Amino acid sequence: MSSVARKQESGSGGEQAGRGRSRRRGAVLEDALLRAAWEELSAVGYAKITMDGVAARAGTHKSVLYRRWPNRATVIQAAVRHRLGSFTDDVPDTGNLREDVLSVLRRFRDYAEAIGPDTARGLASETADLPAEVLAVTPGVIAAILERAARRGEVRAGRVTPRITALPGNLLRYELLVPHGDLSDATLTGITDEIFLPIVAAS
Repeated sequence: MSSVARKQESGSGGEQAGRGRSRRRGAVLEDALLRAAWEELSAVGYAKITMDGVAARAGTHKSVLYRRWPNRATVIQAAVRHRLGSFTDDVPDTGNLREDVLSVLRRFRDYAEAIGPDTARGLASETADLPAEVLAVTPGVIAAILERAARRGEVRAGRVTPRITALPGNLLRYELLVPHGDLSDATLTGITDEIFLPIVAAS
């Protein structure tokens, strides 16, 4: 079982967080909102989720949601992170560039599988609605991996650029969006060996 799946199981619980409470504030309120968002997502799917539906499930007004998140993509992304953790919780450091990159791609796939194809495709299709710091998470992990690999002599000088660090995540996002997209081991290995490593590798 993946670490994402274990987090998902340990965080399970069907109660509607905080329904009917009127004095929730701060972290308690945010926790209740994000739990409600996850429950509403599980109940209706990404295509049908609305800020009104999340607010109703949380027992509050949608203005409370909009003060924190400007649209459904941001609240669902926050709910996913609240539920499953962040990519930056454990940056791979195997001592080998190829294995580190594959570890990141497998974790991306674990997230997509944990939230389901409907939500994964929905978020991928609405990346324009997500803040820059959210879209910078995967490139930030790739940048850390490349910088360590450069110190080991595995990466050519000047290869740690924003466009390069965004490439693996963008290729996986493409697989989520196209019909019959594929996140199999063969696809992850192909992205790594046929595209990414030839661009960055020192030899």
